[in-house]
Amino acid sequence: MSDQTHPDRIYNVLFLCTGNSARSILGEAILNQLGEGRFRAYSAGSQPKGAVHPMALSLLAELGHDISGLRSKSWDAFSGPDAPAFDFIFTVCDNAAGETCPVWIGHPMTAHWGIEDPAAVEGPGQREAFLQAFRYLQHRIELFLALPLGDIDAPTTKQRLKDIGRADGASSGASA
Repeated sequence: MSDQTHPDRIYNVLFLCTGNSARSILGEAILNQLGEGRFRAYSAGSQPKGAVHPMALSLLAELGHDISGLRSKSWDAFSGPDAPAFDFIFTVCDNAAGETCPVWIGHPMTAHWGIEDPAAVEGPGQREAFLQAFRYLQHRIELFLALPLGDIDAPTTKQRLKDIGRADGASSGASA
């Protein structure tokens, strides 16, 4: 259906990563801000760390993003009958892309947008690694937001989402 027919349509998007402490959290915050109410973003992990990485929170706050509702949670939180029906699910780490995911309500369109884990960087280069991950995710999300979602067919949308995952900064698993 065309967005012109339903201009008030809100798309639900889930960002997945193994630990749900860095990349998926960044994706959630970025899309919730840039999506301007047209998108509702969430994040989750297959094996959540239980806490958002402090550098992710610090960077997001510094860049003007709302961090009040961000928390590390299991993807099981989104697989029950009360869970939102997702339109799109993006894996942002190679490990999560290879895992067997739950069956999602609504059969969302999926794509792998893998980038390297900034939390794996220790010491003085960590902030720069988080900033780079933020930039890569923001670029992908901007490309996603520019898609005429209501005006292109599902196969074309799927291909464009896959292409976005190959943008600058793609991890080795994202090129598959």
